[in-house]
Amino acid sequence: MRIEEDIKLDFKDVLIRPKRSTLGSRKEVDIRRKFTFKWSGREFDGVPIVSANMDGVGTFEMARAFHNDGNGLSVAITKHYSKDQLVDFLNNEPAASSMWYSIGVADKDKEKLDAVMKEAPGKIDKVCIDVANGYSEMFTNFVRRARDAYPDLTIMAGNVVTGEMTEELILSGADIVKVGIGPGSVCTTRKMTGVGYPQLSAIIECADAAHGLSGLVCGDGGCTVPGDLAKAFGAGADFLMLGGMLAGHDQSELEVVEIDGKKYVQFYGMSSDTAMNKHAGGVAEYRASEGKTVKVPYRGDVQGETLQNILGGVRSACTYVGARQLKELSKRTTFIRVSQQLNTIFGNE
Repeated sequence: MRIEEDIKLDFKDVLIRPKRSTLGSRKEVDIRRKFTFKWSGREFDGVPIVSANMDGVGTFEMARAFHNDGNGLSVAITKHYSKDQLVDFLNNEPAASSMWYSIGVADKDKEKLDAVMKEAPGKIDKVCIDVANGYSEMFTNFVRRARDAYPDLTIMAGNVVTGEMTEELILSGADIVKVGIGPGSVCTTRKMTGVGYPQLSAIIECADAAHGLSGLVCGDGGCTVPGDLAKAFGAGADFLMLGGMLAGHDQSELEVVEIDGKKYVQFYGMSSDTAMNKHAGGVAEYRASEGKTVKVPYRGDVQGETLQNILGGVRSACTYVGARQLKELSKRTTFIRVSQQLNTIFGNE
């Protein structure tokens, strides 16, 4: 047993200090990014925000909305669409260009991917290899085999929270490493297992490791307001994956229920009882649920106020520090730690 005594920080623990700026308007800020991925060699040009591969947000409808929005947003499609549904979407929908194909590490996941690629040739260009625990040797070996099998695919892999494992995954063939264990609004991993890492510090440390190897990181979880996205980008995140902030919309493909005259949509973690009962026939006897189920207020079309607030908040943050482009934000960010008293005042507890 050992104890690390270095201070680790979450989004609520810091604010961004403003700096003098020559920007006259938020309209002058470009929040698109351009990347050339290390291993696939493919290029990305768009706003680096990804809808999480969860029921209710990682949907075909969300992909259509993001595609129509025109900002280059993308969606990690949930793993639980059937092969035929995926083939039909890939072959017939322009929105498929904004889709990350999500895959686990079971043999059936690999077989399904091969089948989809055979029936929708050339339509999949980016894959998200997603597990809760990215520290297993089995996972690293799977990423390595995936890179060998699909040299032209852009691969996002995770989740991890430390620099050394970020380096391991990039050297194994990941273009992007997904960062985050336990920060999501419907994730209970930290409570159930005691395992986790404050998300801001995780992004800082993993981004530093990845960028030294020409890799990228995607912060996954923990953002609850637009200011959290600004902090995450300021900490060095190249991409951000959102779940709860995109829940409750028309694009959820879930039933809208009315309770006491108010409308709600169910949202749940993919390791929750709800998800495992739906997709796996129940919680396996050797494990426990590590997610919860909540009802979030129905919020209409995601292309309305939600996306406007998210994108506008990030643009506004850039103006406060003089970052004309999103890629400049991390270079112009100075974090100041916020006392516990201020956290209480701001309602972050």
